[in-house]
Amino acid sequence: MNLPGLGRLGFGAAGIGNLYRAMDDDVAAATVGAAWDAGIRYFDTAPHYGLGLSERRLGAVLAGKPRGEFILSTKVGRVLEPAPNPRGARDAEGFDVPAGTVRRWDPSEAGIRRSLEDSLERLGLDRIDIAYLHDPDVYDLAAGIRLALPALKRLRVEGLVGAIGVGSNSAGALRECVRAADLDLVMLAGRYTLLEQPAAADLLPLCAERGVGVVNVGVYNSGLLARPEVPDDANYNYAPAPAHILAKARALAACCSGFGVELPTAALQFAANHPVVRTVVVGAGTPEQIRQTARRMAEPVPVELWDELAARGLLARDVAHG
Repeated sequence: MNLPGLGRLGFGAAGIGNLYRAMDDDVAAATVGAAWDAGIRYFDTAPHYGLGLSERRLGAVLAGKPRGEFILSTKVGRVLEPAPNPRGARDAEGFDVPAGTVRRWDPSEAGIRRSLEDSLERLGLDRIDIAYLHDPDVYDLAAGIRLALPALKRLRVEGLVGAIGVGSNSAGALRECVRAADLDLVMLAGRYTLLEQPAAADLLPLCAERGVGVVNVGVYNSGLLARPEVPDDANYNYAPAPAHILAKARALAACCSGFGVELPTAALQFAANHPVVRTVVVGAGTPEQIRQTARRMAEPVPVELWDELAARGLLARDVAHG
């Protein structure tokens, strides 16, 4: 993979695509700018995020930065196509944007190339450093492996992208992709966090064996671990958290507090500690949120915390230190 270091912390641009709520253009630009000022140099986006809005907003800010000083990733698999929207409907997949465009699954080589070309046009930049196949398990994992991954490999050989990978919430799907193709990275969402580590059993060892880096995302488990105290209405996996999940999150928070560490800080740093994790990517809705995240990543966390979490049965001993 011909890429410099991604840095311990990256910026995820779903939020600036109006994820769950609308964001003003100026706030979006200021949030990206705050990430840059905090030293973040890896930025991830996707056509899916706000039906292209995230790419446009991110590109507008990064266009003013030295191109050799940052790494940019976007995703393929979902092609955006115009759609009639006479009644002003809003997007049905969680982004507060007009539904004047639809997503169409297209893992073919023509679809992959078109997706990248469209992304470059929206971004207004000269190249994309990393291309991920986005959520193939949501559509047709077998077709994604058979069609999209060889197409991405050809783009890498041609030098049109520097690195290739797959992004998914499913550790099993990523495992199949790593076994099937010569990938540089996987983007793992929510499956190696302070709350739960199902990817530790086989995906992460496989990545270590194959030399595949892990970009760890969704490390707060849909916001469950994002605050020092866990509220009753916290979400988990994009839905209201069940009672046993709330109880575990609160036990984690209490143990962290005993060491003078807030739950989000522990969650962020645990997610970065495994040796195959290249970076942790976190989104933000305001400039202060990303500044706070950067501060949390820099705070000292005593190694004894991980041992205590393991002693209390809240963390498996074999993952306590990565």
